[in-house]
Order: sequence, then structure tokens, then C-alpha cells
Amino acid sequence: MARVGGSIGLLRDREFAALAGTAFARSQAYSTIIIALALYADLFGTTGFVEGLFGTAFAVVQLVVVLPLGRRIDVGNSKRYLLVGFLVNVCVFAGFLLVDSAVHVVVVRMLQGLGASLLWVTGSTVVGEISPDGRRGQWLGSYNQFGSISSLAGDVVGGYLLYAHGFTTTYAVLSGVTLVAFALVWAFLRDDPGGQKDPEDAGGVETFRALLGRPMLRALVTFRLTFSVGKMAVIIFLPIYARTTFGINAFAIGWIMAGGKLTKALTQGYVGDLTDRVGRRHWFVIVGAGLYGVGTALIPLAAYFEGTVTPIEFQAFGRTQALGGAFFALFGAFSILGLADSVRLPASMALFVGEGEAHDAVASSMSLRSISWKVGQVTGPVLIGLIKDFVSPEASFLAAAGFIAFATSVFAVTTIRAQRRGDTAPTPGD
Repeated sequence: MARVGGSIGLLRDREFAALAGTAFARSQAYSTIIIALALYADLFGTTGFVEGLFGTAFAVVQLVVVLPLGRRIDVGNSKRYLLVGFLVNVCVFAGFLLVDSAVHVVVVRMLQGLGASLLWVTGSTVVGEISPDGRRGQWLGSYNQFGSISSLAGDVVGGYLLYAHGFTTTYAVLSGVTLVAFALVWAFLRDDPGGQKDPEDAGGVETFRALLGRPMLRALVTFRLTFSVGKMAVIIFLPIYARTTFGINAFAIGWIMAGGKLTKALTQGYVGDLTDRVGRRHWFVIVGAGLYGVGTALIPLAAYFEGTVTPIEFQAFGRTQALGGAFFALFGAFSILGLADSVRLPASMALFVGEGEAHDAVASSMSLRSISWKVGQVTGPVLIGLIKDFVSPEASFLAAAGFIAFATSVFAVTTIRAQRRGDTAPTPGD
């Protein structure tokens, strides 16, 4: 808890507080909408393929915009991109109020992909740029910790709002939170944070080629291409699996997702600080990814425990709530996934920032981080959705775990061999 207090202490810095508000608004919206997608899937009776498109539509827009966006952030005014991102997200919430088919959901998810790109790439880059020397891991870890806390709020509060009040009230609350974050950035973040690269030196393709010439960055990009296939299958399909297979309501789905967010929120700031002190950040990535594969493989146990464990019933919100074996199995599996992310994420982000600094192109490095994820995020949900349609939901999660195990193994072999040859560029903390 002391480490959580350290993260809260950073809020005394007004700029960090404004950026924490960015992470809060972005993550709360994302996690609430993930639960809403499960309700839409149930409402419209979608197939696994269409449910996969819910993820693919979001990612394909990001795949198109993230590289040019990163380059523009490197040479432009990052604050303006953050402010535009907030306004795009408000439009997303209005769009979700108007959907009346699965096709409409896919279209609005594309707009959400644009807004999320603006907030995620820009926010992470600015935190990396303005963080004090020797404390980048703490700032990035704490920044993500506030995002995790917000995501936890999105799961619990968003799940409750969807369950008790429906879509309209939920999206109105999300719009209010987003506008508050807009005001914080407008008031407290310096004008033109980051953006230190001269436009004449921003060589576009040349910058990305130079970054990919670094062995560690190549290994990280390759890892994320495959790892994202498995992880995004979990993010998209676990709530849908809970709703359509076991009939779990939105509020209970929120608590399942909250299990992972709680472990992540409580530990990520500490682990970010630990990476600064221990170094060898690639080992944090390897251990965290391996643990994520284990948690994913445990998800199908929900089918076994449902009916085996006697449901717990209680009264809440004027209705009888029943939590069966599937709920507890999914809650436990996702809690493991949250711990795995807390180990992997701060190290991964710090490695990408450190690699980008070598070419004064932190935003471009973070864009490579994002785009490598998006390639898997575009193809993964549809692929896993087809497995769900033609085999079973349980088989789709086992396939996702296989992708994660493969990605982790390749990254471990690549980085360990590079370390032994001594041809990996030094990174801060190593």
C-alpha cells in the first residue's frame, strides 16, 4: 500500500495529475464499453465472427492512424491531440446511444479506435517525455496504475450503471468524466509538451527503420504481434462468454473484470519502481507474459465449475443476485491476468521509451509499440471468433493461450541470445 501512496503522491505535480485524469477517462470508458459489448452481443444474437469484428473494427482504425499520429506528436503540440481525443470520445458515447444493430456497433467501435489512439499514444508519450530523470519507470507505472484504478471503476460502476440504469445514463456519466479530464489538461498541462524533434529530422520511414535496427526493439515488436492475438481474445470474448454462455449480468461481469484490475492497480506502481531498481526489464516482460498465458488457459474451467459449485444468492438493488461456479472461476482467472499485466506492462513501456530516446523519437517508438499490437488485434478477434463458432468457446480460449505461449517463448529465446552475444543496445536500468 505504501507504493500506492507513492503513486498518489505524484498527484501533487499538477501536470501529472492532468495526465492521470487522461488515463482515468480513457480507461473507464474502455472497460465500461467492453461490458456493453457483451450486452450488445446478447441483444443482437451475434456469432463469434461478428463479436470478433467488435475488436477488429476498433483496432483497424488504430492500425491506420497510429504511425502518422506518432510522427505528428514527435514534432507537434501534444496537448492539442489530447484535447481532440477527449471530444472524439464524447462523440463515441453519443454514437453508442443510437445503435440498433451489430453493424452499428462495429461502426461506432471504429470511431472509438480513433479516440483511444489519440489519448493512449499521446498520453503515454507525454508522461515519458516530461518525467524526471531516473524516475520514468515510476511515472509510467503510476500513470498506468491510475488507468487501472479507473478501469476498475469502469468495471464496477459501469457494470452497475448498465445493469441498473441502462445505456443512456451510463454514457451520460462517461461523457461527464471525459469533459472533466478535458478541463484538467486544458488548465494544467504545459503547452507543447514533448515534441522535441525537429520536423526536418523527422524522417518518417527512416526514423522507424532506425528504431527497428535496434535488436531489443525488434524483439519487443515481434513479441507484441503474437501476444496481442491471445490477449485481445480474452478482453473481447471473456465478458461475452460470461453473458451468452452462463447468463451472468452486467454488474457481475464488472466484478469479474474488476478482479484483474484490482491486482493490477495495487501492484503496477510497485513493479514499475522495481524495474527502475532491478533492471533487466526483458525478464519482467517474459515472466508477466508467461503468467498471462497460464491465466488464459484457466478460463475454460468455468464450464466445469458451473453447476459443480453451489451458487451464492443474495439481495442487491431490489433483485436476487446469484453467483455460480462460472463467476468464481472467471474471477480467479482474470485476477491472475491482472497480476501478469502488472509485471509486464511497466517494463515493456520503459523499454520502448528507452529505445526511442536513442533516436530522439519516443512517440515514434511508442507508435511502433502500438501498431505491433494492432496487427494482432485486427486479426486475432476474428480468428478466435471463428474458432468459437466452429469448435467451442472453451477451445477459443485455449487457442488464445497457445498464441501467448508461443509469443513468450520466441521473445525469451531472442532476447537471451541477444544478451549472450552482447549485441543488444543498452537500455536504462540494465
